[in-house]
Parts: sequence; structure tokens; C-alpha cells
Amino acid sequence: METDQKNRCPWCLGFAEYITYHDTEWGVPAYDDRVHFEFLVLESAQAGLSWATVLKKRAGYRKAFADFDYQVVAEFPESYVQELLQVSSIIRNAQKIRAAINNAARFMEVQREFGSFSDYIWSFVGGKPIQNSLQRGQAYPATSPESDALAKDLKKRGFKFLGSTIVYAHMQATGLINDHLVDCFRYEQVKV
Repeated sequence: METDQKNRCPWCLGFAEYITYHDTEWGVPAYDDRVHFEFLVLESAQAGLSWATVLKKRAGYRKAFADFDYQVVAEFPESYVQELLQVSSIIRNAQKIRAAINNAARFMEVQREFGSFSDYIWSFVGGKPIQNSLQRGQAYPATSPESDALAKDLKKRGFKFLGSTIVYAHMQATGLINDHLVDCFRYEQVKV
């Protein structure tokens, strides 16, 4: 297959779903609030786990978290948290589930203040993606001054399970930072 001959970032080569995620989503600038909320939930669920684990459970999260409708998630009662702790298609961690519910409410507060969560988050990178120039064999950064500042502000606003490393991963996933390797076929495609 032709697609098998393309240069890709090496982290995605574990399984077909990972490659598809890399080739179609990772690093694409996102401006839709629902997309940002989805990745905030998924990235915070990842804490201490691999992204591959979370990606394999993404469909379960979509179903369990009302297709990432933050207005619905913000209203989840404690009884639903208890139900979710029995759902094997998501990561069954009470703190992470409660954090997602809390973060949905905080997310809407940010929307009210800034007009959209997208406007808020993009302000941390000056409104345009940071273009890193990572080479094959070079370690990916885990944080940046921008992720530090965003994580600190999110914490101040009451968000949970979103430290600088998780926020950096969110920024990579939603295209605020282009961390495709320069020899990856997607580097130029997502470059804005």
C-alpha cells in the first residue's frame, strides 16, 4: 500500500487506529469547542496511561460522555458517576470522571467570559500554531512555556487533571503546536 510507504512520526506506528489518528487528526488546528472539550476529557483520562489506551476507548467515551456535549456532561449526577465506574469501555477512575464533569462546568464559564473556549485557548499561542522543527530521533517536548501558562490559568479557573504535560498533549492534538517531525508527511500538511 502507498500509505505504508509514507514517513510518519514513530509514536503512531503501533496499530491501524493510531496511524489513522495521526494521519487525519493529530496536529490539525481545531477551533470547534466540542473538539476541544473532547480532547480535554481524553487527555485528562490519559494521565498515567498511554495515548494508545485512551484512543482504544474513545468510542466508549463518546457514548458515556454524551458525544462530548459539555452542557450535558456538566449536569451528570453522582449516580451516573457510579454507573460509569462499571463501564469497561472507559477508564474507570472516579477522580478522572469527576474531573471531566467539573471541567465541563468550568469550560462553559470560559465560554461565557471569552465567547468561546477556542478563542481562550488560542490566545495562549498568539492565535496561530507554534511550528516546532523536530527531527527524527529527537525527543518530543513534554511541556512548553505556553502549556505551563495555560495549565496554570486552567488550574486557577478550577479545572482538574490538566497539568502542563497533559495540556501540552492537548495543544499537540488540537494543532496549537505542530509537533509532527519535519520529515513526517503531515508536517507540511498541518502547517498554517
